[in-house]
Parts: sequence; structure tokens; C-alpha cells
Amino acid sequence: MSDPVLVGVDGSETSLAAVDVGVREARLRGCGLKIVHAFIWPLMHVSLGPSPNGPAEGGLRHQAEGVLADARRRARALDPALEVEAELATGEPLGVLAGRSRRASLVVVGSRGLGRFSALVIGSVAVHLAAHAACPVLIVRGRPDPEGDVLVAVDGSGVGAEAVGFAFAAASARRAPLTALHAWHPHTGPADRAEPVPADAVVGWREKYPDVDVRTRLVEQHTRPALIEASRDAQLMVVGARGRGGFAGLLLGSTSQAVIQHAHCPVAVVRHTEAAGPA
Repeated sequence: MSDPVLVGVDGSETSLAAVDVGVREARLRGCGLKIVHAFIWPLMHVSLGPSPNGPAEGGLRHQAEGVLADARRRARALDPALEVEAELATGEPLGVLAGRSRRASLVVVGSRGLGRFSALVIGSVAVHLAAHAACPVLIVRGRPDPEGDVLVAVDGSGVGAEAVGFAFAAASARRAPLTALHAWHPHTGPADRAEPVPADAVVGWREKYPDVDVRTRLVEQHTRPALIEASRDAQLMVVGARGRGGFAGLLLGSTSQAVIQHAHCPVAVVRHTEAAGPA
């Protein structure tokens, strides 16, 4: 069996939604599901057990174990036949997920967390994982259209081949159409250069995935609003990531954060490697 789908949970509603998506993704891939809750408190040298005057089921460790148990029950209820592993890992969430991603096919995280991350949109977590994770990262957010396309952003640079391949595989597994979108603006380049980009990006992949209905779109608009608007009718958006700290076709700061935080559907961030393309 291939590497499992990894889901990070913290007890929030969005992390439980990530479990739901993780179960579906594992089922589509024919692999297992690994649920991880990062337990940082042992590193803080605080008491983990119940307080002397509190209930026996109190304490930080019991609370953490409960978060993990709830997530595992939810996964098993959705698919009793799915192989589910749950781990209470000691460490800071970002580092734990990045480390575990080395043996995962996909990392799934929710859009908002609890605790000290309560006011933090998952954007920073996703950007961190996009730069350091060893596999694609799926951020669960918005209200995806279950009948919508898989949307992939293309920019003509060639470094987004992994993202295009991921998008084709996702569309094939979902039996959904795929839309390759390229946004251009007069300030960023002439139209005659932009025009072939979407078609060029899918060359080769059509033959590998002949079951996928492929559509290409060229939009005269800045990348950030074009992607956010297009995500309204999509069930999944896929963007490429360029190694440590850069996005193919996206600015790491404003555009990537905007897509991760404001897209109307889940966003998959797929990291670039040296060699990519249809086999």
C-alpha cells in the first residue's frame, strides 16, 4: 500500500472537517489514513495529569487523547473498512506535520485552529508546509461545488508540472472536469505570449489521463482575484510551490496568502521538484 494520507487535528471543527476530507482522499488513493495531534505541552514542563482537586478524567494529556480519539471515531464512522492510525506526537504542530510528511502521500489541514493558533488563519501553516513538506498539502476551506471542476493555476514557467499532474490525477479520481487557468495582465506581459500557456501546460497529461475532460482558460486579470473568483465554481484548486519560499506563478506573500485564505474551495499546494512531467 502507498504512503497514507496525513491529517493534522487539534479538536477544532475545521480539523474535524479535515478528517472528513482525509478519509475521502485516502479512499480515492487506495491508501490508509494517519491522524496526528501534536502535543506540545510535555516540552513546556507543565503538569499533564488531572489537578488534585479536579476530576480524574481532567488534565492536558487526557484532553489531547480525547482530541485524537474523537478524530479516529469520526474517520471510522465514515469508512469502517479504512485503515486508520492515530498518533499523539510530542512537538510543535508545524514541525511535527512537516516531519511526518516524509512518509505521507498528502497532508490535510483545516482552515483554522484552536489554542494559541485560535486567531491565526491556516495560511501561515500552509505556507510553512508548502516550503518544507515532502508531499502536497491540502487546505480544507470554503464550500466546494461537488459538481465543479478541478481548477489548476498555470503560468508557463514549467515549474508547475507537479501541480498539473496532481490536478489531472485528482480530476480523474473524482471523475470531474479539469480547468487549466492562466491569468495575465498588460503590466505582466503581452497577450500573444500568454495565449498558448494553458494549452501548453496540459500537453502530455491529456494522453496519460484520457478520461479527463480538459478545459483551458485565459483571463485578462491579475492572478490573485482571478484565482479567487474562479474558485467559486470549483471543487478543488491546485497551485504549484517552488521549493523553499516561492510559488510558481504566485507571489509568496500577498497572492499565495490570498488564495489560501480567501478561496471558495479547498486548495492543494504542490511542491516543485527537479524532474516532473507525464511518464
